[in-house]
Amino acid sequence: MQDNHEPQPRRKFLIHSVTSAAGVASLGLTQETQAQAPEKSQENGQSALQGYLWLRPNEQGFVESLVNHMCPADRLSPSGVDMNLNIYFDRALGGDWGQGNRLYLKGPFVKGTPNQGYQLALTPAALFRAGTEGLDSYCKTQFKTSFESLSSKQKENVLKEMQAGKIELPNGIPSETYFSHLLQMFNEAMFADPIYGGNKAKMGWKMIGYPGVNTNHRQNIVKFKNKPYIVEPKSISDVS
Repeated sequence: MQDNHEPQPRRKFLIHSVTSAAGVASLGLTQETQAQAPEKSQENGQSALQGYLWLRPNEQGFVESLVNHMCPADRLSPSGVDMNLNIYFDRALGGDWGQGNRLYLKGPFVKGTPNQGYQLALTPAALFRAGTEGLDSYCKTQFKTSFESLSSKQKENVLKEMQAGKIELPNGIPSETYFSHLLQMFNEAMFADPIYGGNKAKMGWKMIGYPGVNTNHRQNIVKFKNKPYIVEPKSISDVS
């Protein structure tokens, strides 16, 4: 995910992320992730409240370390924190989606198959909190320190092993499920409309050339056929 010497692999990773997060960019949020939109400021629809509202201090440090590792500052982009990706995590987890307002939680809860999707009896916020606590305990047992104090290589290895389900978190949270949860929120923080807290100044959209919420592009299909289409992206606040 991170390569401080060669940014091209990171660019490929982000472009791949766009494929899974395309609905996030165009609709503001995926159907599954319907976080409450925060109060808007006058600039780019960014949250007027830039401080944390839900994340605990230890979780704040973890999220900042995570988004800076997955989106390091280089010639392609600012760091994840500079893009407010951490603020998106806070707003999403503290909003309706994170609190499970539309999630059925009455069971029965059994281990499902991969094609059945999410099966845990936890809200997104509860999954994040429990997974983060489990990861912190794992890192302190294995490395004698927290995730944010690990080297870049160690962070990368931990994330890849969680993705593969090779790490057993001490509190029983499935590491692959927890990693998928973090990756989903990272993708959304990068490419959702800035009104939801992340993608500051539409930096994520500008990186990949996404035009934003413009819907009147039919006339441009012929006009720009086989030609670069370069336009200043528009957010929800720009057209509302």
